[in-house]
This record gives sequence, C-alpha cells and structure tokens, in this order.
Amino acid sequence: MLDPIITKETLIFLSRLEKNNNREWFSENKKEFKNHEARVKVFYEEVGNKLRLHDEIEKVKMFRIYRDVRFSKDKAPYKTHFAGSFSRLGPQRRGGYYLHVKPGESFVATGFWAPNKEDLLRIRKEFEQDASEMREIMAEPGFKKIWGELGGDEVKTAPKGFDKAHIDIDLIKKKQYVFVRKFTDKQVLSPNFAHEIDVAYKAIRPFFDYMSDVLTTNLNGESLLD
Repeated sequence: MLDPIITKETLIFLSRLEKNNNREWFSENKKEFKNHEARVKVFYEEVGNKLRLHDEIEKVKMFRIYRDVRFSKDKAPYKTHFAGSFSRLGPQRRGGYYLHVKPGESFVATGFWAPNKEDLLRIRKEFEQDASEMREIMAEPGFKKIWGELGGDEVKTAPKGFDKAHIDIDLIKKKQYVFVRKFTDKQVLSPNFAHEIDVAYKAIRPFFDYMSDVLTTNLNGESLLD
C-alpha cells in the first residue's frame, strides 16, 4: 500500500495563501483549505505510524493555521505552512520531532527547543564534565550526513557559573539543542517523502537516547525517576 503524499495542489494553495493573507480571501477559500488540511493530516498520521514502529509516540499534533497576532508586529492572520509535532511517551523519553511543510521552506527538526532551566543546567553540567559521547554521536558519518551540525540559540560567551574558556563551551553555551534537515519541493512531493522523514527521525535516536539518559540521571549516573 502506497503512503499518503503531499500534493502539488497543497503547495500551490499555501503559495496563494501567502499572497492573499487576509480573512476575506481565506473565508472564500476555506472549503479548499479544509480539503488540503484533511489530506495533510492523513500524511502526518502516517509519519506518526512509521515513528511508532521504532519509538513510543504519545500523540501526533497538527498545529492550527491561525496565527496569534496579539503580541506580533506582523498582523497577518494565517500561517502559510502546515506544521505538527510528534510527542514521545513518558518522562524517560526526551526530545521531540517536528515537521514543517511550506513551499520552498519545508524541513524536519528534532531535539530540545525550549528546555526548562533545570534541564538546561543539567545538560550544561554534563557537557562541562564530559562531552565526549555527544561529540561521538555528532561525528558519526551517517548521523552527520542526515542532520549536519547542531543548531539552536546560544548565549554570547558563557552561561553564569561556567568557564568561557572551557574546551566544550560551544556546547555549554547553547540554549537549545536542535537538528534541522531541509527538503526541496521535489522531495516533499515525492511518494517517498514519508519514508525519508522516517529515515531521518530514526537516525536521531542515538542523540535522543543519550540526552534522555542525561536528563533522567544526576551527575553520578543515579536515576532521578521513581
């Protein structure tokens, strides 16, 4: 059985929405939007089903098309992309998966977008003590080919209490720990797109397993879980 696909018509609709990002146009074309949204949701569910074959996924969530413009200078009412996340199950499984579909700007992302201050400190303390395992994961050729370099926002020099001259300061000063893989429109429209996403998600597991171990133990390696 063939996987669901993202269609050219869906990308065209998103391009039209970007050029006509107003309530009047959207209202006139809402039925068409709902049709595209329903098809894309099936695609996201299929990606979730593939993930469940090698990870424990609690839920698949597609985000609403409506923008929260209350605190934004950009008052355009609608997003011009489809997006969704796949949440891992349980406190022992850390990290998250994200899928973003937009003409010319589609990508998948994985990792830790907004770690709380306790988790962030624990990660930094781990790297301060020993970052060799993280380095090995990032340097593995198969991993690097798919995910490239570690991304995420960072402080300018060093977090409070850390030595800016530390050998692993590039990891310690991160505020986020994320990996991103971009896709062309041709790849997005391919019948193999769901499979390619799954290959990328599967390749991130060494990173997730390592970070999950870090975040569920103290610096002595003792479990923090009941």
